[in-house]
Amino acid sequence: MADTLLPGITATRVTTPRLTQNVVHPSTVEPGELDSAGGEVVLFVHGNVSSALFWQQPLLALVEEAHLRPIAVDLRGYGDTDPLPVDARRGVRDWADDVAALVETLGVERVHLVGWSMGAGVVLQHLLDAPARVASVALVAPVSPYGFGGTAGSEGRRLAEDGAGSGGGAANPEFVAALAAGDTGDGSPTSPRSILRAFYVAPGSLPLDPAMEDVFVASMLSTRTGADHYPGDSAASPTWPGVAPGNRGVLNTMAPTVMDVSGLDGLAGKTPVLWIRGDADAIVSDTSVFDLAHLGQLGAVPGWPGEGVCPPQPMVAQTRAVLERYAAAGGSYREVVLPGVGHSPHVERPQEFVVALLEHLDAAADATADLTRGEA
Repeated sequence: MADTLLPGITATRVTTPRLTQNVVHPSTVEPGELDSAGGEVVLFVHGNVSSALFWQQPLLALVEEAHLRPIAVDLRGYGDTDPLPVDARRGVRDWADDVAALVETLGVERVHLVGWSMGAGVVLQHLLDAPARVASVALVAPVSPYGFGGTAGSEGRRLAEDGAGSGGGAANPEFVAALAAGDTGDGSPTSPRSILRAFYVAPGSLPLDPAMEDVFVASMLSTRTGADHYPGDSAASPTWPGVAPGNRGVLNTMAPTVMDVSGLDGLAGKTPVLWIRGDADAIVSDTSVFDLAHLGQLGAVPGWPGEGVCPPQPMVAQTRAVLERYAAAGGSYREVVLPGVGHSPHVERPQEFVVALLEHLDAAADATADLTRGEA
């Protein structure tokens, strides 16, 4: 871990009633003193095949603001947090419950949550479970509220009852093998480094510092692999493409059979939401190159039954529809689209990302102040 931490960043393992979690944070922020230090706590939650190491630059930027206490957590099965099994039958709730336990253990009454990709789904699940504990939410290139794969339409209609086209069986086995082998090279198109360059970011938009690329690759390689972790198990399906989600591991948590965090409009409180994404995102997109239906449409997966039966998942449209319903019910959200940016706005445009996040946090503080005055 020490070789991957930037100057000014440290890591602390925090034991909660559920598991021991690794928290990455600026050296001037002590996780054990957050309840007495004052200021606003901002908790960053990473995405799939990554860890809290991806958040180091935003952590350093936010700590420059005297009123902010930024920290980032490794989810179970990633980084230096205990690698407990992931029960996919609960959707993303294992991770959301872990986050709740961490916030409780640190003595934080209300927290600002920032979630990237899969982590955005975790953040939304925590918001739905404990809205009074969440001061604001920032969604960074978020997974669709209806999960990844196997749905159609802005309403998230499931294409098959068993969730065919989603889950652990949708992973590329060569990429899984490269993760398990600790491959740090770029000789294969399915190595973590190659996937980072081609899909985590828009091609050519990684930072010029090769040391940072090494940090990101190390972060990816911290992912535990297997049936209980990434990608998880799978089941056969009579519906194209012949694979359905199993009950264990990472990708099955995002199957439409178990994941649905679309009910924001039903929340009594209306937490401010920031949605920030790149317009060149190849992973979370209405034409995602990791969506088996879109790959079938392109001819990359044989036997595709056609758009009338199995259209590509409109991931961005689904998120927008959920947030529009939220706004219509009295909530608020702001969408920030960064041109030429892929799946990692905080890596590709760190300054623009931080500016948008700080504006969001300031707006959330103003909204809280207005509410407090109204109640008084």
